[in-house]
Amino acid sequence: MENRAGFSSRLITALVVAVLLAGCAGRPEGVLIPTATQAAGASKVDVLVATTRRPSDTPGVLFSGERGKEPQVTEIAVSIPPDKTREVGQVQWPSKLPANPAKEFATVSVTPLKPESARSWLAANLPKSRRVMVFVHGFNNRYEDAVYRFAQIVHDSGTDVAPVLFTWPSRGSIFAYNYDKESTNYSRDALEMMLRRLATAPNVGEITVMAHSMGSWLTVEALRQMAIRDGRVAPKITNVILASPDLDVDVFGRQLAELGAKKPHFTLFVSQDDRALSLSRRISGNIDRLGQVDPTIEPYRTEFEKAGIVVLDLTKLKGGDSLNHGKFAESPEVVKLIGNRLIAGQAVTDSDVGLGERLGAVALGTAQTVGSAASVAVSTPIAIFDPNTRRNYNDQVDRFGNSIGNTVQSATGQ
Repeated sequence: MENRAGFSSRLITALVVAVLLAGCAGRPEGVLIPTATQAAGASKVDVLVATTRRPSDTPGVLFSGERGKEPQVTEIAVSIPPDKTREVGQVQWPSKLPANPAKEFATVSVTPLKPESARSWLAANLPKSRRVMVFVHGFNNRYEDAVYRFAQIVHDSGTDVAPVLFTWPSRGSIFAYNYDKESTNYSRDALEMMLRRLATAPNVGEITVMAHSMGSWLTVEALRQMAIRDGRVAPKITNVILASPDLDVDVFGRQLAELGAKKPHFTLFVSQDDRALSLSRRISGNIDRLGQVDPTIEPYRTEFEKAGIVVLDLTKLKGGDSLNHGKFAESPEVVKLIGNRLIAGQAVTDSDVGLGERLGAVALGTAQTVGSAASVAVSTPIAIFDPNTRRNYNDQVDRFGNSIGNTVQSATGQ
């Protein structure tokens, strides 16, 4: 029988190849250089970007993957090509510079701001709903990756929010997993401070925080710090959406308990075929990752319902990337669900998400709806993360991992 070291080596090789094939080959450097060209029918998304990255000397890159000494704030306007020329759920990266706004994403303007100027930006960009959406990206993201992806999500979801991006120092490399993880720890205080400033702005009504992958760890940690410091999470932070969360389930159980009884409503997007999380699980001591659990089996199903946590299982949904790690942003149905229902804190039923044959998602929650304000939160929702109750689930994940290993072996001839 092959040892785990050999399996992990082949798994890493396969994932690296997949990332390289699906990556940014041929993408020009410096896409954040503003272009004066306009396109008829193009849309514009104005994003407030806060970062703990170190500034870059390269024009159009703005910030590197290294850690900066002080948080920086920038206003960036992104042009998105007319809907008739693009596929919803995708970022149309420029093939060369300057970008063609009729067919590609383009940068309209870049305006550095002082951190205290964020409230002025809010005054100019806050919609009638008075909602703010904060996005925290995941592992292996460059600054421009996060900016364009968030602009795509905001546009495609049609959500009525002021969009705020928090981008932390990721080196944008599949080989920098540990560096990226430490960078999230480095950024916890800055994210907590930003969320507190937004929550204390008198003109802000509600805040939704959406995090992807490793950004989920950073987000929940920042909220945990806030709860410990202030006695609770700021009341205006009403919704937290974790997409493909790269979170140790044991740790999440502790974090969730420490948020207290008056916590935000949580929504999870999970997928058992997420290959990036399979790798994360292997290199993190074989502890289940929150974004890869099967919410239909016990004890997960019952405990998620008791905790009032909404789970949308996207396993059957065909992903646009080879790792199945970005389904939440690439599916037109899912991004519209984010904009039309989840950010508004509304209940979601099977009919809302178009389950079964069309979307292939499974929605779980409390009673006949999920996300209901009447959901009852338990004081210590940790039973779901008890290692003794996960044996059957671990066996299922191991079988999934072994199937990947067999595929890699066939592909590499090893």
